[in-house]
Amino acid sequence: MDRNPACWLFSMLFCWTSLATAQQALAPVEARVPFAPAAFVGSDELMHLAYELHLTSIYGDTGPLMPQGLDVYAGDSGTPLAGFSAIDLAAMSRPAPAEHAPVTIEAGKRVVIYVWLTLPAGSAVPHTLRHRIAFATAKHTTELLDGVRVPVNTEAPMLIGPPLRGGLWLAHEGPGNAHSHHWGSLVAVNGQVTIPQRYALDLVGVDPQGHAMRAGVKDIGKTRHADWIGYGADVLAVADAVVRDMRDGQVEHPPLSPQSEPESLTAHGLFGNYVVLELKPGVYASYAHLQRGSVKVRAGERVRRGQLLGRLGQSGNSAAPHLHFQLSSAATFEGSEGLPFAFDHFDLLGPETEPQLFGQGEPWKSATPRQHQAQLPLNDVVIEFPAPR
Repeated sequence: MDRNPACWLFSMLFCWTSLATAQQALAPVEARVPFAPAAFVGSDELMHLAYELHLTSIYGDTGPLMPQGLDVYAGDSGTPLAGFSAIDLAAMSRPAPAEHAPVTIEAGKRVVIYVWLTLPAGSAVPHTLRHRIAFATAKHTTELLDGVRVPVNTEAPMLIGPPLRGGLWLAHEGPGNAHSHHWGSLVAVNGQVTIPQRYALDLVGVDPQGHAMRAGVKDIGKTRHADWIGYGADVLAVADAVVRDMRDGQVEHPPLSPQSEPESLTAHGLFGNYVVLELKPGVYASYAHLQRGSVKVRAGERVRRGQLLGRLGQSGNSAAPHLHFQLSSAATFEGSEGLPFAFDHFDLLGPETEPQLFGQGEPWKSATPRQHQAQLPLNDVVIEFPAPR
């Protein structure tokens, strides 16, 4: 039987309207995780995943979108691995919102959420992650993002030896701190946005009282390099490797002196005197801020684990003597992604704050050293590497 065209059109319109009403409005955003996370065990003896969720509001007339929270799921599970409130997101996002203000994605703008997941003890590492965010709009509606599936890299982090010979070291600006100049620094160069320093450590030498400077320093603003505990310490190859890049001869700045803007977001612009080792294909170790005239190796040279590479100094973009150490996916700084790693052995002596480094606030108290194996030191803990055999 023939249908009346007008009735047929009315039925179709009614059907589509009913479907649209029944469905949740989908958020007009692009969401992606540019670099798949890899699980690693931190010095808290728990398994972690660290990655960045980029959220971009595409349309100019959308108006501001305000994330109300983030739930992260393992694959198709109906129970979140982790849930973050709107207040949590304000502390996890860059650019950071004003104090006590919510995260807001303006039309045509991007916000990056730095996600730190701690997996329940004994749980399996998920193969994929799924994300769900509800956005409040300026029109007092709610729009939903559900998906953004991300594979988890199942390759175990590389196990490496100590980069320094013995001593006590504060693992400063380390993993877990999204506001550090390491994980928190996006590097945009030649069409790529990466985070080369995602798991980097600034290893600052300390004495048994947790101080970075030797006893007797009266004015911390007028110290010499020799006043700093770690200055001149031996810097070592963490594995058998090939030297892929190095630099020496760069001046060292006075400690705690103002730093000029780097000339470029490259190793030459940031690292001062440095060594880059290829540990295996696609895995490179970078040692930065070495003492002028101390570098002992040349590009193309093969080195053995524990071999002397140079000495800890203060060259390049560095405010005080320390060793910047990282693993990444390329020999160059720009265009590389930071990779997790694990030291085969170190002792953990407990957390320390930056003020305590300079003898300010409550005195630092060392805990009884505990040996840790195959773990990555987390942000602002004091560690000790075993003495060389």
